[in-house]
Amino acid sequence: MPTRTAAQLREEAAREYDAFLATCPARQLLDRISDKWVTLVLTALADGPQRYSDLSRRIAGVSQKMLTQTLRSLERDGLLTRSVTPSVPVRVDYDLTPLGRTLMPLISAIKSWAESHMPEVAAARTTYDTASTPA
Repeated sequence: MPTRTAAQLREEAAREYDAFLATCPARQLLDRISDKWVTLVLTALADGPQRYSDLSRRIAGVSQKMLTQTLRSLERDGLLTRSVTPSVPVRVDYDLTPLGRTLMPLISAIKSWAESHMPEVAAARTTYDTASTPA
């Protein structure tokens, strides 16, 4: 086995997580965090721990199945925690982990950008659709 220099080892490590490569594991993570439900769940949890029912009410249009899948995937990725309090009925709270909190400035900025630039995007869509419609 040939000996590699420190520079070669660093280059290999950097290449290992190059999201432009089809085999890069970071692609799965990018896929996850670019999902609209993930963005909305994380943003909702930025305000502090919430129960499942609170998240369900706050995020309009999310199905029970989709919310459950999203919460499980975020827990698996280490972005949120699920805490069960034994009571009647059982209380389950979700909260961001320290790792999840590091993602919040980016997620919040994207959500804010989308909300503030929607009129321009809508106008661009209208212009595009009008120009693309056959006469």
